[in-house]
Amino acid sequence: MEMRKPAMDLAVAVVALLLCFGVAGVSSDASNHRYKKGDHVPLYVNKVGPFHNPSETYRYFDLPFCTPEHVTEKKEALGEVLNGDRLVDAPYKLDFGTDQKAELLCKKNLSKADVAKFRSAVSKDYYFQMYYDDLPLWGFIGKVDKEGKDLEEYKYFLYQRFHFDVVYNKDRVIEITVHTDPDMLLDVTDDKDIEVEFVYSVNWKETTISFEKRMEKYSQTSSLPHHLEIHWFSIINSCVTVLLLTGFLATILMRVLKNDFVKFENPLDWYAHDEESADDEEETGWKYIHGDVFRFPKYKSLLAASLGSGTQLFTLTIFIFILALVGVFYPYNRGALFTALVIIYALTSGIAGYAATSFYCQLEGTNWVRNLLLTGCLFCGPLFLTFCFLNTVAIIYSATAALPFGTIVVIVLIWTLVTSPLLVLGGIAGKNSKTEFQAPVRTTKYPREIPELPWYRHTVPQMIMAGFLPFSAIYIELYYIFASVWGHRIYTIYSILFIVFIILIIVTAFITVALTYFQLAAEDHEWWWRSFLCGGSTGLFVYGYCWYYYHARSDMSGFMQTSFFFGYMACICYGFFLMLGTVGFRASLLFVRHIYRSIKCE
Repeated sequence: MEMRKPAMDLAVAVVALLLCFGVAGVSSDASNHRYKKGDHVPLYVNKVGPFHNPSETYRYFDLPFCTPEHVTEKKEALGEVLNGDRLVDAPYKLDFGTDQKAELLCKKNLSKADVAKFRSAVSKDYYFQMYYDDLPLWGFIGKVDKEGKDLEEYKYFLYQRFHFDVVYNKDRVIEITVHTDPDMLLDVTDDKDIEVEFVYSVNWKETTISFEKRMEKYSQTSSLPHHLEIHWFSIINSCVTVLLLTGFLATILMRVLKNDFVKFENPLDWYAHDEESADDEEETGWKYIHGDVFRFPKYKSLLAASLGSGTQLFTLTIFIFILALVGVFYPYNRGALFTALVIIYALTSGIAGYAATSFYCQLEGTNWVRNLLLTGCLFCGPLFLTFCFLNTVAIIYSATAALPFGTIVVIVLIWTLVTSPLLVLGGIAGKNSKTEFQAPVRTTKYPREIPELPWYRHTVPQMIMAGFLPFSAIYIELYYIFASVWGHRIYTIYSILFIVFIILIIVTAFITVALTYFQLAAEDHEWWWRSFLCGGSTGLFVYGYCWYYYHARSDMSGFMQTSFFFGYMACICYGFFLMLGTVGFRASLLFVRHIYRSIKCE
């Protein structure tokens, strides 16, 4: 396919090699997209479903439309199946360059059950999706007449005629749209047998738009001036947050730390110059816990596994951004994102194994095999359980979101033959790295007692403070991401999203470092888990935003859509928690090592 960039060609080749899936991507039978007048151009019907429930989609012919004699399914790649695409040959004939005025598709007798199906679909605002020469097109199957009437008086109408406008440039298809005829409506309000004629027409029009630019119109909506203004407002808001936070923390920490260093290095001179500070000795007591600050934490195997999984997810995110910025995820490149997620996650599992096992061994852990198993299951385990439940729901609903058995087998094979071996290899490399934990001060034999702390210095209040600032830096952009993933908006401004992601990482690191310092200043040396939980708490805020978005910003409804939304968002926010928790912990570890390396401890 000429639309695909070289990077996408490489990605498709890797997918085919690693997965042994045995199928090609969903593309035109004419691989070069060139046609002569009268040539057959492939048209596929994909799915139908309620407009406001993007996850609740069904096969096109689950509704009693005109069915061809032989329904031929289009073979699809892994990512397209994960995306819920189920393409089959359409009964319409849209031969290249051939106009058709009013072509009869079929005459059909609708039974009472068929009429009830159509009425139910129309009442739920069902839309359909098709693909013509790899170009998407949509439309509604009917309309509801409900102006000034009670619910019992609503009228439900089914569209009988579709009109296709096709734009071409020489021997290539550039654009296609579908319109409905408001004068050809079938009343499906009452349960009764009806005879219906489905009709379609085609009009071809020439243009000068080049083939290479035919996908640009699908991304223009996210690049409109008023949308860009909102995105840049989000960037400015985030940058102001970063600058204020960074300036505030830098000023406070530099001044406080400078005083601390003077105090601890020359205590007699310090007390002579600042007698009042003697009363505040306990507020800057991080030096007094130097013998406990590097005491290894409880549940060190779980902490190491969390850091390994978080490191892998951070690496996965960076690679996804790279692919997005080079143009791999152009609009309606069906399944590319899901394919990339599966493949990159499998290939980066070695990073998780190495990061977890090496850190676990630095903490003098002995059962590294159990730690490796924990690392492999920490994120995949909850994801697998969530998938099993949601896939069962989709099977009960007969929705296209239900994965076929063959696809499940492929995913299991990827996990068995790629993810697990690389995880083990990374674990072995981490175990053999022989890296010792770098502690600039010695740890005492017995732990120092932690003084009584006020309520706002406990873990939960600290997590709330730590998560609020990073969340405030990204919440504007979150709406557009949600509207794209859980709606029908198109998101293509990946450069702005990448800037927001960098800002998120910086804010998370700074706020975690600040809270770690204040914790140590209060002579609380159990900072290991606290820094991880504070860093990852933004994921909890994002999940809280999910509830707001579902009830206030969307029209989603029904058990299936609700379970899909909250189920998969729980997995995404959990991954967010692990990734940002790793960022917070690593930043705090660097900070703690730095300040204790800068003082002399007896």
